[in-house]
Amino acid sequence: MSYKLFTSVFLVLVIAVLLAIGGFNYWIDPLWTFSHSHENNDVQFVIDERQQKVNQLYYGKSDYDTLLIGSSRTTYIPAEEFTGMDVYNFAASDLSFLEYEAMIDFAKEQKGSEFERIIIGVDFFKSSLKESTDPVSLEPYTEKVKEPFYRWKNLLSLDVLEYARKNYRLSQNDQIVDLRNYNRENTAFAKHFELGTIEEETKAKIYKFRQQFYGENYQYNKEMKSVLQHLKEENPDTEFVIFTTPISAPLYRAMIEEGNEAGYERWLDDLVDVFGGVHHFMYPNSVTEDLSNYFDGHHFYPEVGKLIAKRISEENPAEVPEDFGIYLTKE
Repeated sequence: MSYKLFTSVFLVLVIAVLLAIGGFNYWIDPLWTFSHSHENNDVQFVIDERQQKVNQLYYGKSDYDTLLIGSSRTTYIPAEEFTGMDVYNFAASDLSFLEYEAMIDFAKEQKGSEFERIIIGVDFFKSSLKESTDPVSLEPYTEKVKEPFYRWKNLLSLDVLEYARKNYRLSQNDQIVDLRNYNRENTAFAKHFELGTIEEETKAKIYKFRQQFYGENYQYNKEMKSVLQHLKEENPDTEFVIFTTPISAPLYRAMIEEGNEAGYERWLDDLVDVFGGVHHFMYPNSVTEDLSNYFDGHHFYPEVGKLIAKRISEENPAEVPEDFGIYLTKE
């Protein structure tokens, strides 16, 4: 074989391999830079939640009338369950209240206008000084998505190929194997466990919270109120809907036992002062007393997320237990 023929064959093979990699990565789209959906990419695992959702807002539909933000707990609320609202769930793991403004500003930039409403899921333990002094910056994610040829370069990545292969296998088997998997509509699902496993995970989570977040580890961050007030002032034409995320009753009681009730009450008072009212779910009730509604006593299943969405968006929803959700005001 001549050198010229060898070179030509080699180039054809290289191009064929690159096209195959690029085509497969595009078809599965694990980084959410395209919007197509089919039975072979309808289960997606979390690579980097912030980047994936930034990508989705930047390249996909962005004209939602409602933005939902919060921590990993809020990711389990199905956006489609809010009645009369077109919601994008921009929640991400370990989200601090200091990140709210950047996330809202980016979403508004993509939408090109203000949101009709912004729904925020707030976690009590995230109001502590320890948990809100070192927030994750959204800037690296937004800068990355704006890089020239960003989504096209990723199509040729071998790392992305590995992600795509995993998503393909999950989708082929219609398996939810992780604590959080997504479909192509940005709806999160969680693997279900036997009650015995949930009880053990809840005990472990309670121990962790006692050691790391409750008791003397908790010191209320006085800055939270002014940060939220500024957020409201920066979005004067937007309705803010605030809700407290429901932890399991045993985890709630551990918080009380560790002496954090005063901080909890101050947190609620400040939320009501800023926003006028709060949809409150974080207290013992028929939902939070049932450990099968959680996979670790800390994160609820999407079935509970649906109840939250219905309680917030409907008047007296029939499928929501009467004792789940109260609206707190200054009165």
